[in-house]
Amino acid sequence: MNPKPLSDAVKRGFAYLISQQHTSGGWGQGGGWRTNTQGGWVEGPEVQDPPDVANTCVATLAIIRGRPGSPDGRYYSAFLRGITFVIGQVEQADNDSPYVTDLRGTQVQTKIGPYVDTFLASLVLAETKGRMRDRSSEGRLSAALDKVIGKMQRHQQKDGTWAMDGWAPAVGQSLAAAGLSRASQRGAKVSNETLKRAERYAQSQYDPGSQSFSGAGSAEIPLYATASHLSSSSHTLHSFEAAKTTYRRVADSEASSPEERAKAEEWLKYFHEAEAAHEESLSSSYAFFRDPGFIQGFGSNGGEEFLSYLNISETLLLKGGQEWDDWDQSMTKNLERIQNNDGSWTGHHCITGRTFCTASALLVLVADRAPRPKAATV
Repeated sequence: MNPKPLSDAVKRGFAYLISQQHTSGGWGQGGGWRTNTQGGWVEGPEVQDPPDVANTCVATLAIIRGRPGSPDGRYYSAFLRGITFVIGQVEQADNDSPYVTDLRGTQVQTKIGPYVDTFLASLVLAETKGRMRDRSSEGRLSAALDKVIGKMQRHQQKDGTWAMDGWAPAVGQSLAAAGLSRASQRGAKVSNETLKRAERYAQSQYDPGSQSFSGAGSAEIPLYATASHLSSSSHTLHSFEAAKTTYRRVADSEASSPEERAKAEEWLKYFHEAEAAHEESLSSSYAFFRDPGFIQGFGSNGGEEFLSYLNISETLLLKGGQEWDDWDQSMTKNLERIQNNDGSWTGHHCITGRTFCTASALLVLVADRAPRPKAATV
């Protein structure tokens, strides 16, 4: 499937986003409230808005998806400065904690979890592999990605989650699953057990009786819960395509020991059951995707809404078919309608900063350019 040409709305969005890049290469929130060291909210024109990892990651990711172009182009320059900022922050971070930045109090951290910078770094670093200018910078990127993945694997809990506070940490959980999955697909060392735990947690939140996902960790907003958990299971399951081939070969080989065949058969059984469970939960969600009340989320647009739309877009893109076509058309119409005159998008609750909202809205509009595992395109 060839991606759609970039629309005028998308081009204006990218122009706005690039205009907001700091001289350091990073992006700040783009205004709005933040929390201080005492946990209180501060807001107003005098509030500092320094560049941070999460907003830089989502802005850089949007530019990557929009095709940065030639090394001499404006998009490529913005992308390169953005990813270099992220790599530098990861390099400065300690080796043991789940953090990749010392900066605290951002909207994104407060609302969807304190490790969101780490999760988004894993995603953008994975998608950037192979796009750097030379071998040295590619080496720095690969080392940074390995460091981030190591942090995520060490701090994942047995139930597949990360110990996060926040208003809707389930939304952050979906970013972790996406980052690990994309890293695995790009050759980083992500264990199958890590991916399995993330997928199992996501699917455990689905109740076949009510045909809906639990609101735990999603501020009891059905849009957030459904989008987050569907995205987590979809991304992780598509990451297992290579493993399925390997385990099938082991299971069918006469040279395999009984123990090896038993382990392979166990994994193959898991893949089959997990895929069936995901298909059931996705199919039961189609009606929600056509429900205006469900789409409204909290009732007005915030960064959580835009990110939830992205999660659904990427899930349906991997599935394909009419449901994807209908969703993509409705999202395009809605997002183009609410775009600001300067090319940005604004949040009206929770994550209100224009960087995150603009970048995530752009990611929805160019969702058909998201990477897809080869098996998903057959």
